[in-house]
Amino acid sequence: MSTYKDKPQLPLYYKPASPAKRKKKAMLLKGFFLSISLYVIYYFATREVTFNILSSQPNWKSVQREVRQAMLDSWHTYEKYGWGYDEYHPLSETGENMGPKPLGWMIVDSIDTLMIMDCPEEVGRARNWIKNLDYKFDYEVSNFETTIRMLGGLLSAYHLSEDDMYLDKAVVLANSLHGAYDSPSGIPYSSVNLKTGVGVKNHVDNGATSTAEAATVQLELRYLAKLTGEKDWWDLSENVMKVLEANKPKAGLVPIYVDPDTGKYQGKLIRLGSRGDSYYEYLIKQYLQTYQEEEVYYDMYRESVAGVKKHLVRKTEPDGLTFIGELENGIGGPFSTKMDHLVCFFGGTLAVGATNGLTLEEAMKESWWNQDRESDFILGAELTETCYRMYADVAPTRLSPEIVVFNTDPTKSKNFFIKRADRHNLQRPETVESLFYLYRITGDEKYRRWGLEIFNSFMQYSKVVNEKGDISFDSLSDVTSLNEDGTSKYSDNLESFWFAETLKYLYLLFDDDNTIPLDQYVFNTEAHPFPRFNLGNYKTWRRSV
Repeated sequence: MSTYKDKPQLPLYYKPASPAKRKKKAMLLKGFFLSISLYVIYYFATREVTFNILSSQPNWKSVQREVRQAMLDSWHTYEKYGWGYDEYHPLSETGENMGPKPLGWMIVDSIDTLMIMDCPEEVGRARNWIKNLDYKFDYEVSNFETTIRMLGGLLSAYHLSEDDMYLDKAVVLANSLHGAYDSPSGIPYSSVNLKTGVGVKNHVDNGATSTAEAATVQLELRYLAKLTGEKDWWDLSENVMKVLEANKPKAGLVPIYVDPDTGKYQGKLIRLGSRGDSYYEYLIKQYLQTYQEEEVYYDMYRESVAGVKKHLVRKTEPDGLTFIGELENGIGGPFSTKMDHLVCFFGGTLAVGATNGLTLEEAMKESWWNQDRESDFILGAELTETCYRMYADVAPTRLSPEIVVFNTDPTKSKNFFIKRADRHNLQRPETVESLFYLYRITGDEKYRRWGLEIFNSFMQYSKVVNEKGDISFDSLSDVTSLNEDGTSKYSDNLESFWFAETLKYLYLLFDDDNTIPLDQYVFNTEAHPFPRFNLGNYKTWRRSV
């Protein structure tokens, strides 16, 4: 069990504008005045102008304020009707906890969004609630979900505020999760009892832990080790990756289950959707987290990307959209054209992996830029466009379903179809996440426009207002149809990632101040930003031969 000691100081959160960003602002300013000049000339020349030629250019600062207001509106409604509860139901205006006591699922997961959006009053009320949060009670939690949401949220809040209370809470929680790693192999059990600290095998899937669960705790544990000086967290994290790598997965593509007793993969199903997704995300992010000092993670990432390109990437008919399918029986088996919305994280991951978080212009000048990175970036951009189309091509809501099945049959006219069971929308963040990365890296405003379209669809179809005027946002049970009165088919469920991820990424997409610079931060899979740091006295492991 770990207890933290001294707290090494990491750089405070700040948001400097890069030289490239300042140059871009100057160019935009020149373009702005030129546009005004052209408009004045055109107006006096024709006297019949019917629209302002500047109206086609959104005011992005104003759009960002609208996102912030959507956050505040829905947050205040949660405060009014569901404060402190882990789950919130916007239609019934009720909340509930997942266990006998609250875990802070909503509040802890969301507080760094409130900090980034500069909402001091809301942050103050959230802090006061978190201060009294007690994790020592008899309840089994998902080690993975609790790590990425609660531990990640507390660590990010500590960094953004330098308030020791958040780090103190993080350490207490981490100690309660420690027993999840007490398996014969070191692969964490799926669950852990917060009171006893005893790890618990998955109750289904023959007791297996999903690969994503095992390999998506590293950013959090490594950052915790750096902050506290407790090497134990670092060693637990690194051992998981070492055990997984020892399986030598073919083409770097891993089955979605791993046995915590043996450390061996279980089954053959390979996908970048649920239970597999963030394994690939954290390969490159661990490399970036320590300023590219751990080549082992970049090597594993490169192998996996090459494997994805060779075995999982296809094009649709009729429009040639790039998508990533699944291998239900492993490499060499049948190919499935099914793709989860969850896979849409991969476009942004490829982009930041290609550039190390620099702008594309900056990265292309670096000595390490090569054809592989260029190819990765192109694939990321193509996949992100496909994910945008999963919104834009869905009538009437223009909101993506949970899963689509892509078409590769040239005799059919649509790029994808949606099964009845997959028509729901949980307000997931993955597409706007990739739009954020692609805009930051390229400066191409089409990504902002696509994000604005998605935000407007959320505003039109997932927004709910009660008779008192209280505003919230709800998941949809069906994005392909409306009720007879034209209203959406709501699910009465608001996920914490609406606050923690979707609105945060939209806010940062429309930000002009380089808030959370990509070359200085990594986001965990729940969108909690951690500052990068040098490896220092910590050591990484070596791959087996």
